[in-house]
Amino acid sequence: MASIKGPGLFLAQFAGDEAPFNTLPAIAAWAADCGYAAVQIPTFDARLFDLAKAAQSKDYCDEVSGICREAGVEITDLSTHLQGQLVAVHPAYDAAFDAFAPAEVHGKPAERQAWAVEQMKLAAAASRNFGFATSVSFTGALAWPFLYPWPQRPAGLIDEAFDELARRWRPILDAYEEAGTDVGFEIHPGEDVFDGATFEMFLERLDNHPRCRINYDPSHFVLQQLDYIDFIDIYAERICAFHVKDAEFNPTGRQGVYSGFQPWKDRAGRFRSLGDGQVDFSAVFSAFATIGYEGWAVVEWECALKEAEAGAREGAAFVKDHIIPVTDKAFDDFAGGSSDRAAVRRLLGLA
Repeated sequence: MASIKGPGLFLAQFAGDEAPFNTLPAIAAWAADCGYAAVQIPTFDARLFDLAKAAQSKDYCDEVSGICREAGVEITDLSTHLQGQLVAVHPAYDAAFDAFAPAEVHGKPAERQAWAVEQMKLAAAASRNFGFATSVSFTGALAWPFLYPWPQRPAGLIDEAFDELARRWRPILDAYEEAGTDVGFEIHPGEDVFDGATFEMFLERLDNHPRCRINYDPSHFVLQQLDYIDFIDIYAERICAFHVKDAEFNPTGRQGVYSGFQPWKDRAGRFRSLGDGQVDFSAVFSAFATIGYEGWAVVEWECALKEAEAGAREGAAFVKDHIIPVTDKAFDDFAGGSSDRAAVRRLLGLA
């Protein structure tokens, strides 16, 4: 049984217009300098990556891999979070989510969705060209505005939303099946699939599609007050990716889970840099070692307080310190002895 690989870094929060964050060679070298062994590439950032070209050209994918290797890092997989979000958007969020799509489809929900679906299929082809076994994404949401059951939800509303969500995702997941790549959906508020129960609702409607998997991120479970260790045990067979992100939940007499529309810095629940929050990562990494997870541990930096580069550098060391080199033998093997069936039966008094 192999150990977790890492640390990796999700580049989305760091990409920008200033060097070294504006080109793939430069940001990959910066990540290596921070102590990372790999990077997760956001396919929605043209400064770093050309998704259409990657879908069409294995040579381009080899070139991208070579750029990263020369900088000192591998590529873990591809992220399609923003495109996945646009596969299903409730009209209440149309204007807000238009920013995730090209200007030519703004204000055109049907065309925007078609663009997102095509993007997802391009990412499947690109993943095949890279030879990646996993990818990470969001499901999008149709039912999210109805999260709290007041006013009372009409009978059948949630079922209809999840039926439609599965209908939209099935052909995309079939494309990933052809590519040999899993889609690890990040279980995340703002998506219809935001906890274990909703993942099961989605998976059931997809007839347990083999490519429908989970990108585990404990920070979102802290903010929901969900048992993030038990989650690993329950969904061990479906977890294919791991975002290492910290969070804290400090309810007061004024606010709790919903946090009264406060900015991130003032919320009862907020994301923190690794080691500054409440996630018990010793328990998390132990749980992953127990289930035999062999994928990457990818730092996703989000913090309401700490400066980004400081968080990134601390995060690399943090993950290195928490990865458990999995043993290939039992600690008490020294006390064992050879045995055979006759010896075993004698010990049981059956000889």
